[in-house]
Amino acid sequence: MVLAAAVQLDAVPGDVAANLSACERLADEAGRSGAKVIALPEFFTTGIGFLRELVDAALPADGPAADLLCELARRHGAMVGGSFLCRDVDGHIRNAYLLADATGIVGRHDKDLPTMWENAIYTGGNDDGVLTAGGYQVGAAVCWELMRTQTVRRLTGRIDLAMTGSGWWSIPAWPPRRLFERLEASNAATAHRAAADFARYIGAPVVHAAHVGELECPMPWLPVRYRGHFEGNALITDAAGNILARRSRADGEGVVLAEISLGRQHPVYVAPQRFWLHRRGALPAAVWHYQRLHGRRWYERNAVAR
Repeated sequence: MVLAAAVQLDAVPGDVAANLSACERLADEAGRSGAKVIALPEFFTTGIGFLRELVDAALPADGPAADLLCELARRHGAMVGGSFLCRDVDGHIRNAYLLADATGIVGRHDKDLPTMWENAIYTGGNDDGVLTAGGYQVGAAVCWELMRTQTVRRLTGRIDLAMTGSGWWSIPAWPPRRLFERLEASNAATAHRAAADFARYIGAPVVHAAHVGELECPMPWLPVRYRGHFEGNALITDAAGNILARRSRADGEGVVLAEISLGRQHPVYVAPQRFWLHRRGALPAAVWHYQRLHGRRWYERNAVAR
């Protein structure tokens, strides 16, 4: 059995120094408790939103984010992972999940498809997300990668542990309020079950970190501002998807801890013959497409360093 920890972070948008400091504090709390697997959320250096300052806050692959992961791994003799906006030498930004152990960085996974307004901030990757650390195969998956059958197919039967993270935002309370409240209830329910269901699809324990807190930013192509929150839900499951520890949005920033057995088993669920593991609903589906169209254009004009 191994003690694992998942961090739930209330990030300051675009403030790399503040966010690195918060991550170090929370990871140290986990390490002092004896955690040997520590998961930070995606975008742990910046948070996420449709914000120009996030482009400017992208870090090199061997910069302060990687340094922190390596230092935490050495300090606590642990595997430590999380994703951040990474400016690569080709000028592109990617949502790069780095995994470190006491020897340094042992692997990287780039999120395959940006979600909604994320298309304006970074471009996708195409690796399989299977990383090797300490004799174990670790699967990296980020936010809505936990929603797609292609993620299940690349990891099922191949990993002993999944380290995942999300920055899952809410549907705002716009009029007609009753309709949008129903949509948000469905969105929150999906965010609540996605990581545990993912364990049931892949047959490996999941350590899932998350963001909490409020978010306000512009809405692409719309004359209104987004005002909402992150759904939280940092959790740890066994390989059958049983939740061993969970931190809700109401619990705020902090750490969850649980003992897990590393290793793979026969999945509880079989991936469906469709693109998405979970139904998204009409509004998220529409926003997925329009913000992807907007984001790709915005990214090419504003984010690529040529």
